[in-house]
Amino acid sequence: MKIAFFDTKSYDKASFERLGIDNNIKFKFYETKLNEDTVRLASGFDGVCIFVNDTASKAVIDALYEYGVKIIILRCAGFNNVDLKAAEGKITVVRVPAYSPYAVAEHTMALILTSVRRIHKAFVRTKSFNFSLSDLTGFDLYGKAVGVIGTGKIGKIFINICKGFGMNVLAYDKFPDKNADLNYVELDELFEKSDIISLHCPLTDETYHIIDRESIGKMKRGVLLVNTSRGALIDADALLEGIKSRKIGGACLDVYEEESDFFFEDYSSHIVEDDVLARLISMPNVLVTSHQAFLTEEALANIAQTSIENVLEFFETGKCKNEVVAHE
Repeated sequence: MKIAFFDTKSYDKASFERLGIDNNIKFKFYETKLNEDTVRLASGFDGVCIFVNDTASKAVIDALYEYGVKIIILRCAGFNNVDLKAAEGKITVVRVPAYSPYAVAEHTMALILTSVRRIHKAFVRTKSFNFSLSDLTGFDLYGKAVGVIGTGKIGKIFINICKGFGMNVLAYDKFPDKNADLNYVELDELFEKSDIISLHCPLTDETYHIIDRESIGKMKRGVLLVNTSRGALIDADALLEGIKSRKIGGACLDVYEEESDFFFEDYSSHIVEDDVLARLISMPNVLVTSHQAFLTEEALANIAQTSIENVLEFFETGKCKNEVVAHE
């Protein structure tokens, strides 16, 4: 089997290459992302392996189908970058539903602690032997209300971490887990009562811009917003307005709505033309990491292992337990 591997990074290759050799799967690694301009590189391959910023639009899928590609292997949990309806009946789409929910949940708490205890500012200061404590005052997490939107695997693990800090958890999910010991509330109540709001839901038509001007208007003044899920859950323009008006006290972002143009690449010697992103990064109460919440040794190993298992299961049986299908 031959698989075209797009948006390759150095940390991807080792695990996939080793498992590919062990399972008679040959990978061709491309640094470029999959899109309409690069899809021709998949000609002659049995499948393509893609990540969050690759684009599998209808035009791309039609081209892949014409080239004889049989499977799209998502080495991630999210699939909003794939036109599932266009793929239906043509190409099977599989994903890695859970590679390390602990990695994402732990990174979420790391961002919160860094923000509320001003660790990033203290780190820069002490590097210059500045040991002043001015403007480094934080607040206790104990007793604070944290609103968690999305109670899947990652959301539940994050909730357990929050409970360990003695926080009061307000949970919201369109499909509540009735067997879980969680305090589910309506979304408006979560907005109104939470000191910190953390997003752990997939990006769908319903959750697109779930944080917008209207929802921000319902929140506590000084609320901390955290997003380690998908960038477009938050309207970035509304977020910027909320921060400038002091309605939002801070933001911790591992994802960004237009991240595909920048994240995973080094732009330190370039002018970033996204004014909203530039403004957000420049603000002292905003932390931005470049979609690294998943990036642990355990997660990378699980991503490669599950992806290989998906490929083998599909080509052996024609089906895969991790297949993603379109819903009406």
